[in-house]
Amino acid sequence: MEGNEILRGKMAEAGFTQTELAEAVNADLRSAGYEGTVSDRTVRTWLTGKSRWPHRRQRAALEAVFQRPITELGFTPRQEPATARIVPSEDPVLRRRFISASTGIALTAAAGAPAHAAARRVGMSDVERLQSKFAVLVASDHRYGGKLTIETQASALAGEALALQARGTVSQRVRGALYGCAASFTSSAMWAATDGRRFDSAQRHFHRAASLAAMSGDPTIQFRIWSHAGSLYRHMARPADALAANDVARNLPITRRDPLFASLGHARHAAILGLTGDSRAVRQVLGHAQRALEQSHPGEQRPLWLNAFYDQAELDNLALAACLALGNYEDAEARAHRSLSLLRPDMLRTRAITTARLAHAQLGQGDLEPAVTTAMSIPTDPAGQHPRVAGLLGGFGSTLRIAAPASSAARTWDQYTHDSRRNTP
Repeated sequence: MEGNEILRGKMAEAGFTQTELAEAVNADLRSAGYEGTVSDRTVRTWLTGKSRWPHRRQRAALEAVFQRPITELGFTPRQEPATARIVPSEDPVLRRRFISASTGIALTAAAGAPAHAAARRVGMSDVERLQSKFAVLVASDHRYGGKLTIETQASALAGEALALQARGTVSQRVRGALYGCAASFTSSAMWAATDGRRFDSAQRHFHRAASLAAMSGDPTIQFRIWSHAGSLYRHMARPADALAANDVARNLPITRRDPLFASLGHARHAAILGLTGDSRAVRQVLGHAQRALEQSHPGEQRPLWLNAFYDQAELDNLALAACLALGNYEDAEARAHRSLSLLRPDMLRTRAITTARLAHAQLGQGDLEPAVTTAMSIPTDPAGQHPRVAGLLGGFGSTLRIAAPASSAARTWDQYTHDSRRNTP
């Protein structure tokens, strides 16, 4: 029996292991109200060809995960008797209605449910349960970042938050908290898509997250979403849109109440301004960011997502991005070294990105051998496979070959990349 090489290729393209694909399919099943029963053994039967036409719900979940029809994933329908009724596959968009729909659709679903389904009282303990799942997702993002599995799981969590409103009775306070959770989870999906260079998907998440945040009434969530939008447009090389989106975040009242929010807004603004070539504005805004950070109080209660990543190390990392964009390589190197010395041990993705930027800063100053040594210090798996890291290292090699094509550093780097590709499974 032939295996499903198309599915294997799509998994490799998305960065899925068998276990990760099983988790992503289960997340989509749960977001649609079903039990997630897919295991890595199930995925193995798909890959070997033992199962050539999964169950109807699994087919719909696979379509939602990969965003393509099931027949484009290497699956073939079983031959049915001519008189058999054809049951259409569920529309993955309809399955994920709680992720992408507005309040009206969610409430309609609740109205159509049996009377006993609405009897359950949803409280803050349910919100806390969702937030504990979110904490696991945030930790995974900091280790690996950008993976389609993280994007899918975050979207599924948003679906859980909205599904709770449709399946139980909630107070106004809990309803706002659930909308806040859904907005925050969708914002995480948006960031994972941005980090993985899936910009079309990121923009779709942004529009959903913005409307959910408005319904939550939570200014911290609104800040996060608009700040993420600024980062999205910065990575798309659209500085005008990035500045406009980040200004929405910077002008929210939360930045006047909490200097840590203000600091993050300024730091991200500096990174965007680097693309415009305005070195004076970059210096000014970085000064605002540093002063605000020094005025913030670490003991204050803040959202998990902010406490999990923003500190002096991240400020220096954003300053590093701005300095590189300006061609200020000496300051960029100084910022990179300080960021790396302060980074928390779990920030593996950020460490790899910062190290790749450090290599660019050293190369920009003509320090070829140190630059190559720095670039080669990044682990090839999984950090080196991250889309942003791979892009930075690809640009590093191109710049090196243009600047010093006959140098020993260029030969060392070419040999290293050749060996790395050969040893990548």
